[in-house]
Amino acid sequence: MENITINVAGMKCGGCENTVKTALLALDGVAAVEASHKDKTVSVAFDGGKVSEEQIRQVIGANGFQVA
Repeated sequence: MENITINVAGMKCGGCENTVKTALLALDGVAAVEASHKDKTVSVAFDGGKVSEEQIRQVIGANGFQVA
């Protein structure tokens, strides 16, 4: 299991956090997601054999948030 923390701009509330969590947890291989609009970060535990860091970043961006 791999863990990454990504800086994400544009999350303004708990609803934004939930949007990111729901989208990422739908990816095969993502085990856990913690999003914080206060810290502007998303932490993801994932199986690198099933999903890549780039795919995770793309899903965040596709949901309207900016990945740093």
